[in-house]
Amino acid sequence: MTKITFIESNGTRYETEAETGSTVMETAIMNGVPGVVAECGGACTCATCHVYVDDAWTETVGGPSMMEEDMLDFAWEVRPTSRLSCQIKVKDALDGLVVHVPARQG
Repeated sequence: MTKITFIESNGTRYETEAETGSTVMETAIMNGVPGVVAECGGACTCATCHVYVDDAWTETVGGPSMMEEDMLDFAWEVRPTSRLSCQIKVKDALDGLVVHVPARQG
C-alpha cells in the first residue's frame, strides 16, 4: 500500500493508505478526509477535489493535463502546485506523498 498524507488548511493531518491504481481523490473519500468533496465522482468535470501537491512531490506527481488545467480555472485559490486529486493515479513512486487540502473548494 502507498502512504498518502492529507493536510487540512488548519494543519490537521490524515495519514492514509492507498491502493495502487486508485486515485488520490478516491483515497481521500474512502478515508473521510474533510474538504475533498468530489462532486463529479472523479470524472474531471468539477474542481471540488482540488489539492495542493507538496513542493517536495511536484516533480514526481507531474503536472496537469490540458483538460485538468481547464477545470482548475474553476478551483479556489489555484497555485502552481494545484492538481485535481481525481487525476492523480496512485503508484508505488508516490509512497509518502503529501497533499494539502484548500480551506474551501471552488
